[in-house]
Amino acid sequence: MSELAGDSDVVASSGPGRRLSAFLFRHRRLQLGGLLAGPIGWLAIAYLGSLAVLFLTSLWRLDPFSGKVIHDYGLQNFEELASNPVYRTITIRTVGTAAAVTAACALIAFPIAYYMARIATDRTRRLLVIAVLMPLWASYLVKVYAWQILFQRDGLLDWLLSPFGLSSPFEISGTAEWKQYAAVWITFTYLWLPYMILPVYAGLERIPSSLLEASSDLGGRSGTTFRRVVLPLAFPAVVAGSIFTFSLTLGDYITPQLVSSTQFIGNVVYANVGIANNLPFAAAYATVPVAIMVVYLVVARRLGAFEHV
Repeated sequence: MSELAGDSDVVASSGPGRRLSAFLFRHRRLQLGGLLAGPIGWLAIAYLGSLAVLFLTSLWRLDPFSGKVIHDYGLQNFEELASNPVYRTITIRTVGTAAAVTAACALIAFPIAYYMARIATDRTRRLLVIAVLMPLWASYLVKVYAWQILFQRDGLLDWLLSPFGLSSPFEISGTAEWKQYAAVWITFTYLWLPYMILPVYAGLERIPSSLLEASSDLGGRSGTTFRRVVLPLAFPAVVAGSIFTFSLTLGDYITPQLVSSTQFIGNVVYANVGIANNLPFAAAYATVPVAIMVVYLVVARRLGAFEHV
């Protein structure tokens, strides 16, 4: 009886912090909710709240005479986007470039990631991981300006090709638009390639070696094993990496402005926020990549990109 009395005295004398800890220990779900309240609250306020403000702003309009924003709700900005062929062309160009960059990153990243995950020794693997991560330590602008110097007239590429009587096949400004698109495509592929290599490397590393050995024991050749075992298991990782490359290209406006004279969605949004001071139209156009990424994420989820997250 004396021991029980002593225990009750300890509980009674414990502070509110100890009692709260004991209460949360008995209610695990409440404890989990308390831990997630901060991050989820920040997500709801800072991210979803900003998207809500963006969509609300897109319903306003700009007075053409006074240049002031009129807080009348309507779909006139979206009607302008749908009816004007210039904006449709810019949207198609942006989405097409994002798809081309994603495809190029996947084709380049897969053999590199496969070598890192399945062939390289531990020491070589560590060195390759450092080599993949090292470009991310450099400034984004420094890397883009480096490609600008490489592509521009009388630049490094021209200097290297001039002894052979050749000139750079790329242009930052000029009449040949495909040369500008190629410059933007190469720059984007270089910038976002690490974001594709790392997810693919992680996906390939998770493939059990026993599956490859079983395929070999059953008479499967290297090509058959790759097509029927490795590629299906690694495909969700490729899709996960494509989320980064596609979305980053879709929203970028600095690279197209520095290495070409072409217009992307981000350039139009930037111009309407700054020079044109048409914030409602800029918000309306900014919802286009958001809607595209929502559809892209739904498709990626169906393809299993989030299974191992």
